[in-house]
Amino acid sequence: MMRKRHPWTSPATISFALLAVASLVACERPLAPDAFTSPAFGFGNGAPTGSHYNLNFIGVPNSKTADMTGNDGHRIFVALLGQTKILLCESGTGTECLNVTDFQVLDANGTDGTAKFALPNPDPTNSGSTVYAAYVRALGTPGGHATNTTCGMGAGADGILGTADDEEICSIVQLILNRNKGQSTFTNVSKELLYVYADVNGDGTVDRVPLFDSRLAGYFWDYDNTGLKLAQFRFYPCSTTVPLDPGSSITTTCT
Repeated sequence: MMRKRHPWTSPATISFALLAVASLVACERPLAPDAFTSPAFGFGNGAPTGSHYNLNFIGVPNSKTADMTGNDGHRIFVALLGQTKILLCESGTGTECLNVTDFQVLDANGTDGTAKFALPNPDPTNSGSTVYAAYVRALGTPGGHATNTTCGMGAGADGILGTADDEEICSIVQLILNRNKGQSTFTNVSKELLYVYADVNGDGTVDRVPLFDSRLAGYFWDYDNTGLKLAQFRFYPCSTTVPLDPGSSITTTCT
């Protein structure tokens, strides 16, 4: 199976106290980030108030041996150093996710290379307005960092999705997590986590593709960890408007 990551000729970089940037997913490196101050919401930690779903990525130095399939403990164990692929399925669809109505960990052991997580379709009409919002902060010993890239499988040379020559297509907008000293705050990462920004049809224009859009299949998060012990995600029932332009900013109703 071929691997393909679509470059973008004019990437914009965005930096937060918890850094989320647009960057190339091929051989090029992201440009130096501009300063950005994360807005303060809720309890002073950057998170909105109200009910939410918690999901923790826990970086561990050694592989787990226990079978964690169907182990919905709101956490996924990932390699402390290296890559983990978090396979995604849409709640309420398919064989594994048919009876899932909301968010649920389906396979908590990512130390063998893959884990699995079910979540609702964030933007069923690709309007750019999400039905829920994703937030994250980096915790644990200062100095660790990780990069999460949202990807899917696109049609290969035969132009038919679901055949042997399908290619990986990954977003040029990446989520970059840095555990710095001091208090770590939540940042809205709906744009980075719930969408793929890539030229999916080969017309030279970067497309905004929400998770589970039919233009791609087999969506996953590519989590590349360099010593980050804990990434704490939260999903809130409030909307975020995600732009067509990957370099533009989001707006949100979350408070």
